[in-house]
Amino acid sequence: MERGMNNGQSLWHSQSPKTPTTMLDRALSSRRPHSDADLSASGESGTDESKTKRPHIYLLASNFLSRIGHQWWPCLILALLFLVLLFLISVAFHSHSFVCISRFDPAARIGFFGLDGLESDFGALGVPWCRSKHGKEVEWTSKDLLKGLEEFVPIYETRPIKNNMYGMGFDHSFGLWFMARWLKPDMMIESGAFKGHSTWVLRQAMPDTPMISLTPRHPEKYLRKGPAYVDGNCTYFAGKDFVDFGSVDWKNVLRKHGITDLSRVIVFFDDHQNELKRLKQALKAGFRHLIFEDNYDTGTGDHYSLRQICDQSHIRGGGHSCFKDSDEARMRSKRKKFWEKAVDTEELCGPGETWWGVKGEMRDDFNHTNTPISYNQHFQNSRYVESILDVYWELPPVAGPSLTHQSRYDPARATPPIVADGKHRLFQRIGLGRLDKSVFNGYTQMVYLEISKPGS
Repeated sequence: MERGMNNGQSLWHSQSPKTPTTMLDRALSSRRPHSDADLSASGESGTDESKTKRPHIYLLASNFLSRIGHQWWPCLILALLFLVLLFLISVAFHSHSFVCISRFDPAARIGFFGLDGLESDFGALGVPWCRSKHGKEVEWTSKDLLKGLEEFVPIYETRPIKNNMYGMGFDHSFGLWFMARWLKPDMMIESGAFKGHSTWVLRQAMPDTPMISLTPRHPEKYLRKGPAYVDGNCTYFAGKDFVDFGSVDWKNVLRKHGITDLSRVIVFFDDHQNELKRLKQALKAGFRHLIFEDNYDTGTGDHYSLRQICDQSHIRGGGHSCFKDSDEARMRSKRKKFWEKAVDTEELCGPGETWWGVKGEMRDDFNHTNTPISYNQHFQNSRYVESILDVYWELPPVAGPSLTHQSRYDPARATPPIVADGKHRLFQRIGLGRLDKSVFNGYTQMVYLEISKPGS
């Protein structure tokens, strides 16, 4: 009352001295809004500030509840409970501290990271690239890749081996086709053919170019159990005629095919052998254009890869910490819940904090031979590779995981895709939406190398 009186105002109506006022009259008067008639009768102006102020909130609530009656109370309680439930759901979907979501489920990942998070996720844990001698880059651009994708999809749909389990998926099939078509070699060599899918891909890129295929088991053997591909213009070193790539007399073999310029030859490796070993063998033979299909990331795979060799502390995006409370460890632990091939710190690091290769080992021959190497040896391997390289280029994924629904490779260790997350119309227009989602699960950083000319 003191505050109201100090303002020269009263919460009660002004009353005529001739009209006595009861307590009930005053209480009722304070609840209802004043009409113009009331104002005239009381002799107060309608522009008086005390009459234009909004009533206190507790008075409004009291007035509302007295009007609706007791029968609406259950409805109000239910409405409040519903609002609380919506709030909790909103918090769960927008807070990154909640991890109660389905493992490897694409929708769950989008709900957890958000579309913007997925798009910016690529390379978050670093993407180490081998440094070339002169900083040379590939000639093709992202526009060339996009145009190639549009052309390749209908070709891929005609593949003879629809279910290429344990073989190349769509991403690498496109990469091999694109690079072979761009480079236009006079001879194509593949080491490791399996059922013949990669042979078929190379043939689609270069219909008339001769091929040589080195593979322990001839692809025709798979025809007895299902689809396979055998090429009529391919020389096979397979079955009882098999010769390992490093044991072939390449000058003699290529001379028989009329090939004298080895810079006009591409060699495709999908044989799960130590890539450093294969690189040295190719260099000795004189080859300059190499493609490795399974360029496994550090801590994964069954052979020592170029990606592992290039993963060095002095290279941008390279090197790792085995400290379990580091930012990298926490990020890896979180990502392990969403990507099958993601590696946490416990899997990455071996005894004595050996993170290079696979826990400090140089794997070879489908993981049948493992050789421990020191960090200094690992470092010297990278220095050797850098000394002979003109170009190092990793194929990007064809599309983001919100489009392909792939659940295996971790985008945090990959370059941004050709078709970015959220580009649904482009994804559909190119024809990628027609493909089965399983064909996008085989990405392992396929890499192209151009070896320097001797003496350069």
